[in-house]
Amino acid sequence: MHKTLVTYFSRTGNTKKVAEAIFAAIDGEKDLKPMEEAHPLDGYSLVFIGFPVQSHSLPYKVEQFLKTIPAKKKIALFCTHGALPGHRLSREAIEYAVVLAAKAKVLGTFAVRGRLSMQALDALGQSPEHQEWTDMAASANTHPNETDLAEAMVFARQIKTLSVHGSD
Repeated sequence: MHKTLVTYFSRTGNTKKVAEAIFAAIDGEKDLKPMEEAHPLDGYSLVFIGFPVQSHSLPYKVEQFLKTIPAKKKIALFCTHGALPGHRLSREAIEYAVVLAAKAKVLGTFAVRGRLSMQALDALGQSPEHQEWTDMAASANTHPNETDLAEAMVFARQIKTLSVHGSD
């Protein structure tokens, strides 16, 4: 069995775009489903799981989903965020996701910038402690762009190859 699932939780559409790029990049039997439709995972040898970074962490629905992943299930995590590439806020969120999915076999992670809603930017901009982050997030307005989606596709192919030819 080498069936792959690409599942995601998305509010603004950024994570869905990345999920669709990942789905397009992989060969073989595959499904693309929103996270609320993704269970059970038994029929999949590999699961890509995508989510937005919200409030510098994971949405509650994503936390709950990650905790239910069966032991040794091969997974790859991807996220969208408003921070600058490599910023600690996006790194900490993906690291937390890895911890929550500790029973699974995490084959890799991918993070890419995504446009935030004006509503979110306005709300966070009211708080002085979020000013640095709000300035960073505003510059993510054109993401995910074609380059981001191409990088997501490369990530997907690498993970797929690793899942089939890599160690168990």
